[in-house]
Amino acid sequence: MKKQILSVLVPAYNEEKTIGIVLQKLLKLNFVKEIIVVNDCSTDSTEEIVLNLKRKHPQKIIYVKLEKNSGKTAAIRKAKELATGDIIIIQDADLEYDPEEIQSVIEPIQKGIADVVYGSRFLVKKAARVLYYYHYIANKFLTHLSNLFTNLNMSDIETCYKAFKKEFFKDMPLTSKGFGMEVEITATLGKLPVRVYEVPISYYGRTYKEGKKIGLKDGLYAIFYIIYFNLFSKLNKQKRDFINSFKKD
Repeated sequence: MKKQILSVLVPAYNEEKTIGIVLQKLLKLNFVKEIIVVNDCSTDSTEEIVLNLKRKHPQKIIYVKLEKNSGKTAAIRKAKELATGDIIIIQDADLEYDPEEIQSVIEPIQKGIADVVYGSRFLVKKAARVLYYYHYIANKFLTHLSNLFTNLNMSDIETCYKAFKKEFFKDMPLTSKGFGMEVEITATLGKLPVRVYEVPISYYGRTYKEGKKIGLKDGLYAIFYIIYFNLFSKLNKQKRDFINSFKKD
């Protein structure tokens, strides 16, 4: 069997306190082929930290800086264009998710039983920092609302850890803004002949004081995106063609 190689996509915006630690952890994983860091026009020392590590690991770290701050979706859209791995996974730069758990996330794909795997913070509780109850309720509400449209029994659509066989993600159009990507990806997968699995992961959440960025506005946008991408996204020709390309196979 051909050994599958892994591309890790790391969007980063003002993560000087954690980006170095995240990259060091990723560099220790011998099954990671490439780490693609997209700097969303950070104003702190994120760029300097990444470039210092890139000089030491030029074959493994790919670095791109967006011309203006454009949000997580734009950063991932750029990162996946550069990915060459058989498996692609998203890794946030803030240490809320531990790279040491990537192996367990991609394992169902490596075994050939899954095309896409979500790391769920709610399946079977591993280590999870106790934080905002309202965020928990919001996550569960958004997941249940999404499930009503997709008919997928997901437990955590807003998770960072999403791993894909490259054919199901590299050319997937991402048209949302900000954090709408999580909803958009799930809505698109709901229209594809794809095997989706979830595995339990740990979650080391941050407070707003520690740098957490998602807020009420993002939750309201997520509700809009759930309705739009499940009911009206076929109006977008690029997305319609992507979905139809799998249905013809």
